[in-house]
Amino acid sequence: MTKRYSLRFYLAGAVAARAGDEMSGPSLMLAAFALAGSAVDASSLLAGITISAAVGGPVLGALLDRAGRPGRLLTGALVLYAAGLGMILAGLGRLPFGVTIVIAVVAGLLGPALSGGWTAQLPRVVLGDRLPRANALDAMTFSVASLAGPALAGGVAETLGASTAVVVSAVLIGLALPAAWMLPARSGRTQGAQASSVVSDLAAGLRVVVGRPSLARATLTSVLSCFAQGMLAACIPLLGERVLGGAGRGAVLLSCTAISAMMANAVLARFPRVVAPDTVIWVSALVQAAALSLAIWGQPAVLIVAVLIAGIGEGPQLAALFAVRHREAPERLRGQIFTTGASLKITGFALGAVVAGPVATRSLPGTLALAASVAVLAALGFFAVPSASATPSEDRATSD
Repeated sequence: MTKRYSLRFYLAGAVAARAGDEMSGPSLMLAAFALAGSAVDASSLLAGITISAAVGGPVLGALLDRAGRPGRLLTGALVLYAAGLGMILAGLGRLPFGVTIVIAVVAGLLGPALSGGWTAQLPRVVLGDRLPRANALDAMTFSVASLAGPALAGGVAETLGASTAVVVSAVLIGLALPAAWMLPARSGRTQGAQASSVVSDLAAGLRVVVGRPSLARATLTSVLSCFAQGMLAACIPLLGERVLGGAGRGAVLLSCTAISAMMANAVLARFPRVVAPDTVIWVSALVQAAALSLAIWGQPAVLIVAVLIAGIGEGPQLAALFAVRHREAPERLRGQIFTTGASLKITGFALGAVVAGPVATRSLPGTLALAASVAVLAALGFFAVPSASATPSEDRATSD
């Protein structure tokens, strides 16, 4: 089964699903603003569909780990997520806005399926020495999606309307269904997976994330880095307005970050073993800190260089994070560890944006400086985690 499922098919499905996901957020905001007429409602809707990932990710991952055909469960999650987008759109302007927020929160529980839930299946698609390169290519799909998704959202909303943009994002997710459905089956079910409960699996997954130093370091650094990235995202409209001459031009900055991240991962895919992934994670946090510090300067050319440097930090850090998870996660808990990590990163990004929003209106340079400090803290956090190895009994308990 694994031989018949090509990496290209996997990557095509990942790009479609993740582009639909990246498109859905801006599309929902535009639709909420157009139909509800409130910027507050628009931002609340986006927060609702992202913040609940912290709860849904671990549970979804545990269920994926217990499934003999995880691709089938992943397909169901994608269908329900796309259906949730449709229900949100149908409810805007027709249902009380509080009800629409609840629908968004429920749909957001399945959001990690499009990121960590998908990536957790990669070791069954490619084996052995091919995995590092495939891992870098998988990380590139996030950059492609982050570049294409918002651009499609803006373009479709401008030409066909914001509601149509939401529909197109759901259709993109739907295009990924064949690739998800046909993902290779699990080669075997261990006794632990059969006998344990979902609750015990959740506890075991948490112990692995916290108890394995390399994984704990990577998780802490990546979440703090996402917090800083969320702060930068909140500053984008103001940077566009004050530095580039228009708030809408902030999209150019997001495109620059996505392009440089994609190019950096393309280089990493050609030379996947040049630098250890653990080193890439903390060095990339410092690169992002330097970029955020440079952005404080407030000159157009310097700002574009800064966001390009930020992408050089973000792209390889994501690929390195995946490499560490693939290396450290026991097969029985792989899906849970990936979706838990994705949930934490999504939540970190959302909280960073929430914190930076009001601060940026008072002092944009101060917000960027604070974001740079968080990125430095992310790098320091990597070394703050003790390097002692897990005990043999812990290793046996989590890998059996």
